[in-house]
Amino acid sequence: VWRARCLTMDRIPILKFGSALLVTIQVDMHDRLATALEEDLTGQIVKHNARGVLIDISALEIVDSFIGRMLDNIAAVSRILDADTVVVGMRPAVAITLVELGLSLTGVKTALNVERGMALIQGRLSGSEADDADDEDRPNEASCDVDQHRRRKRSRGAARRPGNLIPSLLLHRQM
Repeated sequence: VWRARCLTMDRIPILKFGSALLVTIQVDMHDRLATALEEDLTGQIVKHNARGVLIDISALEIVDSFIGRMLDNIAAVSRILDADTVVVGMRPAVAITLVELGLSLTGVKTALNVERGMALIQGRLSGSEADDADDEDRPNEASCDVDQHRRRKRSRGAARRPGNLIPSLLLHRQM
């Protein structure tokens, strides 16, 4: 029984929450656990096509340089896999410690709590859905009539973004 319990403690649960993954770190991290979390998380990002990763560290009283680097690594890998990382629940003492250690956690967004963190991720998802809609305006490889696409794009773009007319007018003046 004890061995089985130790084996289950070597993994941190990763929950799917919509298009995001939720990780709550409630135990002290060690090298093997951090490596397992990073591997499990990257696998889950790919498996679920997750667009966001929310890491709750509110249960951690102490964050050292090791955990700071681990969070930074997770954010970097997640970013490469097209998922934003948001760390929530950081205590003021933890934030001060990270700054004193010189760890800026590049690419890691932070929020005070899970609700705000999910709002950040949802904001990104809303923005990416708009980007996906813009992708529909681009000609695909099967499209042969690029001029027709440009005319259609200009007519819609002029109505939506009148500020875009100025650069095109300047371009025509230079020619």
